[in-house]
Amino acid sequence: MLLVLNGAGYTVFSESIRMIHFREVLFKKNFFVLWLGQIISEFGDRLNQMALIALVYSKNPGSVMALAKVLFFVVVPVFVIGPIAGVYVDRWNRKKVMIISDVVRGTLVFTIPIFVYFKLMVPVYIAVFLIFSATRFFLPSKMALIPEIVPKEKLMVANSLSNTTRMIATILGFAVAGFIVKWIGYIWGFYLDSVSYFVSAVLIAIITPRKKTRDIKKGIQATKSLIEKAIRRNVWNEIVEGFKYMFEKDKMKVVVSALFLLMAGTGSIFCIIIVFVQEAFGSVTGVLGSFGVFLGFGLFGGTVLYGKYGQKLSHISTIFVCFALSGALIGIFAFCAGENPVFIIGALLIMMVGMTAAPIFTCTNTLIHLLVPDNVRGRIFSSIEALMHFSFLVFMFITAYISRYVSNGVILLVSGIVFAGAGIIGQMIARKTLYLIKD
Repeated sequence: MLLVLNGAGYTVFSESIRMIHFREVLFKKNFFVLWLGQIISEFGDRLNQMALIALVYSKNPGSVMALAKVLFFVVVPVFVIGPIAGVYVDRWNRKKVMIISDVVRGTLVFTIPIFVYFKLMVPVYIAVFLIFSATRFFLPSKMALIPEIVPKEKLMVANSLSNTTRMIATILGFAVAGFIVKWIGYIWGFYLDSVSYFVSAVLIAIITPRKKTRDIKKGIQATKSLIEKAIRRNVWNEIVEGFKYMFEKDKMKVVVSALFLLMAGTGSIFCIIIVFVQEAFGSVTGVLGSFGVFLGFGLFGGTVLYGKYGQKLSHISTIFVCFALSGALIGIFAFCAGENPVFIIGALLIMMVGMTAAPIFTCTNTLIHLLVPDNVRGRIFSSIEALMHFSFLVFMFITAYISRYVSNGVILLVSGIVFAGAGIIGQMIARKTLYLIKD
């Protein structure tokens, strides 16, 4: 029995004496169409990414720099548009924002084959930037819409379903998208992706929220000045304040350094490993999609295992140990795939990389929650996200440039060694300075 305090005293929820099953939430019309739209939208994102990879390969086979240029416009909206999108989402009709986001994405994706036909790559880059900018509006709108269509006592079940579905859709989406693009080609891949966004928009249009939100036109007028202030303050001033706080405490320096190293390493190998896999296994998107599935399962498994068995371990020690293990596995993958590429061996190694890397994210986020006061936590996360994506982009382009003179296999092997070495050195320093790791 659940007793909830309200203005009139305690209210008894008889429904709470029994477990709320997933089907009680999933098969309600509003949540079901949102859930189905989420799956289709996630699949559209994966299909778009695979089609872009195939497009780059068709124009510049084996070029890491060409792939880095496209991925630059995929990543930049995260920290350029993301902070601004939250302001719109909080003031506008979220259902309409999601529909508009899907329609915009579907229309822009549809234009990419036209630009490709006329051999115009600059408009393709602009379209990619705008597509993933619209995604920055769609995702927070979806999360914010859930409380409007699901009763309060069922929110935990709804969020669990949403998060689990997103992870599964992402994992399986890589494999399905990879094989679809391989089968029908990237041009038809873009067209199918465009259709998926329009279908998602239609599903979302069926939703009937319990709460009425303000009209979009009124929202624009009411929040114009607020958005301008948010651009000046949140993106600039508060990020500067966040950076200052990040480096005031020793433990925060360790956390920030770990995240910087993690994203720098990810950026260093992201484009390299895509081209490396294409060359080693002789597949543009098929093997990549399968490896994406194994990586996803590894991340999921690593998160679950660490959550169950790693609670008594030192967070900082775990971070450095995971760095060392991930780096070693990346190096082994580069050596094995370069010498004798066997799919199942490569897939298992990729899955193990995911399992060893997953605790790093859990540990760093936990440390931030423990170390940072509530009143500055938002700007700290915002600042860290900006720093992480900056390091990702910088090191992605550095290794893309180096790949012109050094083979991708060698770069991947060296990156793994550096990653492992950083983890070992970090662990040695942490042991000598125990006061840093009492967490």
